[in-house]
Formats: sequence, structure tokens, C-alpha cells
Amino acid sequence: MGKTHGKRYRGDFEKVPSGPVSVSEAIGFLKQFDGTKFDQTVELAVWLSIDPKQADQAIRGAMSLPNGIGKRRRVIAFCEEKDVEGAVAAGAIEAGGDDLVAKVQKGWTDFDVAIATGPMMRSVSRLGRILGPAGKMPSPKAGTVVEDVPAAVTEYAAGKIKFRNDDGGNIHVPVGKISFEPEKLAENIEAFLSRLKAMKPAVSKGAFIKSAFLSATMSPSIGLDI
Repeated sequence: MGKTHGKRYRGDFEKVPSGPVSVSEAIGFLKQFDGTKFDQTVELAVWLSIDPKQADQAIRGAMSLPNGIGKRRRVIAFCEEKDVEGAVAAGAIEAGGDDLVAKVQKGWTDFDVAIATGPMMRSVSRLGRILGPAGKMPSPKAGTVVEDVPAAVTEYAAGKIKFRNDDGGNIHVPVGKISFEPEKLAENIEAFLSRLKAMKPAVSKGAFIKSAFLSATMSPSIGLDI
């Protein structure tokens, strides 16, 4: 623990169990920590037994958690003119074709999720250098290249999460808010872990999940026994 942490954090750190605990116990510890003035996001961090440099071991996808994540997300839709009205009605903050591509090319990235229809990907592909590093580039594997634009906007605006491993083989995802009932947080966490386990690459041997930790925005992390 660094010297820059404040008194509240240091007090919480002293309460952290010495070893991994069950999901329900970890949630209990998070709720025992000193509160803050805002509703903290609860995040799950998982270290996977993969070689991130190998394309056939990359883990990425999208899913809606059973109880949402407690936050609406800003969604844009790259789509044909016929779908613009439906996308906006479903909650997209921006929707359009080449005009929207041009806006993003000029540096506008004030959104959380970008979805696109298949035909639009020829134009959207020009945005790879802008959206790729931010994890916002639409792709079929991530579930953000879609056919039903309004349905996809509704799901992502309501909190459907995207996930992908980083260069260290880790995945970080929000699983709810600290104000959620413990049972709902646990259900979200178990649902994500089940999805992750089902995505184990054939070449991955032994335990696929090396370790997992649960934390809130302003709290220390707690190891999970999974």
C-alpha cells in the first residue's frame, strides 16, 4: 500500500482478509468499508491463464448482467438513415452514417459505447486508430456490430458491458454499485464468471482463472476464492 493513500483507505486496508474469500463474503467486506459521498462502482478484476499475444487466446465479448450495472451509458450508432430515428428513440446520443464518422474523425469521443451495422463498417474502419486504443471500436466479436440497431442501443444504454483482456491477460469489468443488494451483486459476479469460464480457449491448460479480485471505486481489493 502506497504512502499516498488517505486515512480512510488505510483503515479499510486493515480490514482486508489475509486470503481469498467467497463472493458473498467479499461483498460483505466491501459494504463494511467506510462509505463515501457517492455510490461507488464495484469492479471485478480477473487474471486469466492465457497468452495475450496469441490471437486464438484473446478473450473479448459483451453481455448484459442479470441486475444491470446501475449506470446508463452514452451510446452512439453508426447506421443507415432508415435506422437513425429508431436509434435516437432507443437512447442513442448520436446516430448517423458518414456524418457521424466525420465527427469522430475530428476528435469527438464523448461517448461510452459505439455500435455499427455491418454495411457501415467500411466507413467506420477508418476510425480504428481513434476508437481502437479507447476500446470503443465496433466489432462483431465484441457484439457491437449489429443488425437490430434500436435493440442494441437499448441494451448498451442500460448497461450491457463489453470486456476484453489487456496485454497482461487481465479483464476488468463493472458489476454493479455498492448500493446494490448483496444478492444482486453476487448474481452479477457469478453470471460474469460463468460466462468467462465458458470462453476458455482449447489451448489453455489447467486453471483458466488464476485469480480474481473485487473492489469498489475508493476501496482496496479483496481476493475471491473461486
